[in-house]
Amino acid sequence: MTRWTPHDIPDQTGRSVLVTGANSGLGFHTTLELARKGARVLMACRNPAKAETALGLVRKEVPGGDVELVSLDLASLDSVERAAEDVAGRLPHLDLLVNNAGIMAVPFGRTADGFEMQFGTNHLGHFALTGRLLPLLLAADAPRVITVSSGAHVVGKLQFDDLAADNGYQRWRRYGASKLANLLFASELHRRAGGRLLSAAAHPGYAATHLQEGQGQPAFEALMRLGNKVLAQTDRQGAWPSLYAATMPDVLGDSYYGPHLMGMRGHPVPTWRTTLAKSSDDARKLWDISEELTKVRYAF
Repeated sequence: MTRWTPHDIPDQTGRSVLVTGANSGLGFHTTLELARKGARVLMACRNPAKAETALGLVRKEVPGGDVELVSLDLASLDSVERAAEDVAGRLPHLDLLVNNAGIMAVPFGRTADGFEMQFGTNHLGHFALTGRLLPLLLAADAPRVITVSSGAHVVGKLQFDDLAADNGYQRWRRYGASKLANLLFASELHRRAGGRLLSAAAHPGYAATHLQEGQGQPAFEALMRLGNKVLAQTDRQGAWPSLYAATMPDVLGDSYYGPHLMGMRGHPVPTWRTTLAKSSDDARKLWDISEELTKVRYAF
């Protein structure tokens, strides 16, 4: 694979795109590069003030870019449903969905629907959103769903008998579990779609983003700030694997992309996942549980 950069993204004119978590970090740069290449991009964001600021920055960088906002809080299934209805009112079809938004290793909490916060936001919110947008995706000529996971999936294990974390909460293991769920979801979506859409995944490596903040651990956050300055690549570069998976013609269903240098930084390449992340049994089980929890069922 060549040393790919966003300059190599094919023309995106005519494609409609929804990016979650688009007001900062990976989502912002995914939005920016797709808009630069001519796509119509809907920026799905939770915080209205930050969303407006981000929208202004994109329009300043890409004058005349076709970019707009959608209100979305993945920690609320009601918000997910309203966002999907909003998108359906604006678009006849959706060519690309980038499930990018996420939270990382936050203190214990629950979503509006009572789910453990990381699993509920990172996985169940995106599961429900993708399902509700499925008719729009299937109306497109060559739809793609790209789900952003993390190298931290290696520490994840889904506790199917305690997804709600009633029996204990370790923030990093629960984060890893939510990112493992992202990979299992991407794989099972590919299998169930039967060629009607392309589902793939990506991870940013070690990218300096806002996710390293707000965890309520001052010493850890100070260490992460140092790591961001010394070791991490920029959030712009962290978006490259997602952008590759979202746009390049050689991408296959159930593929997984990450940075080429030890999975930490560099140009996007196909990357590895754990044995647990390849479990078709776990993927099917997670899918069935997710349908039950969200009450969203996919009609292929």
